[in-house]
Amino acid sequence: MQRPAVTAVLAAALLLAAGCSSGSGGHPAAGRSAGSPPAASAEPSGSPSSPGPSAPPAKGAVAVVSTLTEGLKSPWGLAALPDGDLLVSSRDEGTITRVDGESGAKTVIGSVPGVAPAGEGGLLGLAVSPAYASDHLVYAYFTTESDNRIARMLYDERRPAGQQLGAPDTVLRGIPKGTVHNGGRIAFGPDKMLYAGTGETGDTGLAQDEDSLGGKILRMTPDGQPVHGNPSADSVVYSYGHRNVQGLAWDADKRLWAAEFGQNTWDELNLIEPGKNYGWPNTEGKGGRTGFVDPVAQWRTSDASPSGIAVAEGSVWVAGLRGERLWRVPLAGAAPSAAPRPFLEGRYGRLRTVLAAGGDKVWLVTSETDGRGTPEAGDDRILRLEVK
Repeated sequence: MQRPAVTAVLAAALLLAAGCSSGSGGHPAAGRSAGSPPAASAEPSGSPSSPGPSAPPAKGAVAVVSTLTEGLKSPWGLAALPDGDLLVSSRDEGTITRVDGESGAKTVIGSVPGVAPAGEGGLLGLAVSPAYASDHLVYAYFTTESDNRIARMLYDERRPAGQQLGAPDTVLRGIPKGTVHNGGRIAFGPDKMLYAGTGETGDTGLAQDEDSLGGKILRMTPDGQPVHGNPSADSVVYSYGHRNVQGLAWDADKRLWAAEFGQNTWDELNLIEPGKNYGWPNTEGKGGRTGFVDPVAQWRTSDASPSGIAVAEGSVWVAGLRGERLWRVPLAGAAPSAAPRPFLEGRYGRLRTVLAAGGDKVWLVTSETDGRGTPEAGDDRILRLEVK
């Protein structure tokens, strides 16, 4: 049994793209085997659906231009260096690999000491310092034996490959860890402050506990200190009531958007405002309850399980794990201008991370080797996309 080759609106565009594919990964896969039934977890496996008929590409379609690289193991975080090369983390191996942004050539630059991979934990999100040209610092969110934490490391390209990362300098520790719901996405915002999405580890009460770092979006200085303008002057907590945040991105007007895993009913895309309560575990999806902020978009958990997000061409692009598709949410200011629309359904399996690359270019990372997918030859990959 085959996963669907492509959604109806993409068939013609992807056929054209396959003919001009380049890079070390070669051509995209023509189809994929069906995955196993979904597991009961925050990041469940994908399930197959019936392929639809072919049709010409519609306005707003996505084209896979090429596979940049393949053969990645449990890729999770992705960050761009100033020269256009990429850094990708391996959740289970605890390594960071540099990927040439043109050829796709891979070089392991080093391992992060102290990473303790288990369940959904390990080496997760990456971010490059906004002052990288002068400080050469790379930030990582990772699970240890006792907690989740954020550390920064000097990246010295003059040293031998595999030994180019300096010792971790921990900027924030004490984020609760669990077998599931470790959050893990980090990103520098337009204000040059560091943001992190965390999970409540399956202990739902942590999300509403404003003294806990679990089930939150955090905002801190590059040194890990609370930022002037945070809801509480002595706290890095920026918003709360979250179940498991793995997607953070800003639009052209500097609004912060976040993707969040639901439990059994609704996954969410939220517009984040400081100090607001996003409802978990009291509500899931659009509950309309006083005191809680409803999501701006929601999906059935079988259709999404959203991990990374990016903003490009006026839309939020959401990578789905269980849903095995890329969702487009077109924006009109602080609200969607149309219903979410899926692309790449089932073609590349589980999708972990999406990263804007300027203009209509987007990077997309698959997640078939994370223990919940059905890996095939070439998995996992970084794909070059054009979004319209």
